[in-house]
Amino acid sequence: MNTMSLWHLTGWEFAALAFAALLVGFSKTAVSGANTVSLAIFAAVLPARASTGVLLPILIAGDLLAVLTYRRHAHWPTLWRLFPAVAAGVVAGTVFLMWADDGIVRTSIGAILLLMAGVTVWRRRRADTEDDPDRVTTRAGRAKARSYGVLGGFTTMVANAGGPVMSMYLLSAGFRKLGFLGTSAFFFLIVNTSKLPFSAGLGLIDADSLLLDAALVLFVVPGALLGRWAVNRINQRLFEQLVIAATVVGGVQLLIP
Repeated sequence: MNTMSLWHLTGWEFAALAFAALLVGFSKTAVSGANTVSLAIFAAVLPARASTGVLLPILIAGDLLAVLTYRRHAHWPTLWRLFPAVAAGVVAGTVFLMWADDGIVRTSIGAILLLMAGVTVWRRRRADTEDDPDRVTTRAGRAKARSYGVLGGFTTMVANAGGPVMSMYLLSAGFRKLGFLGTSAFFFLIVNTSKLPFSAGLGLIDADSLLLDAALVLFVVPGALLGRWAVNRINQRLFEQLVIAATVVGGVQLLIP
């Protein structure tokens, strides 16, 4: 990674990254998956491949705050069923990053963002009509866990974009708000932490990128506090519509040469 490029930021570029870091904190304690907007901003401001390494420690900081907030509500049987499939997806994503150049990664992130926007819309429409979601204890529920786990592991490794995939899975499995947030918090803390050696081995994390993270992580805390305050007050439907629109815009921007 050309770390020197990370320090040639204008004031507006740093402000955009700071806003993205704040949104990470907000998404971790309020609307999981909203940080797809953050990864679009990071990939637009920084080299696309390098952006995934810079964003990862910021996501982990948000995960820690979410775990501290919702640690009593995690459903561990669901987590244990997901982890083997997620590990396979992370390995596949690592192999992809070994040969993909910056242009391919940028295009991949854009395509993943658009896919996740479509997945989120589909999830919301299905949630309105689905009366009996597949539980993790049924055969269909276990098959669903494996398929979503692999896709979530791949997307989170390549683009830190596993949030919408896991959001769809947890909602379709019948999780209520607190159970959803608690299970999601532990899931991403464990998965994102496990990605650190892979990202470091690929050269996506180094001393200079961590210094930039140290400046940006300060904005995660107020975002998390804002999310905790807003979780019971926010108009969820309107916010998801705005997130989807922003995600589509970010994805299209990354796909334009």
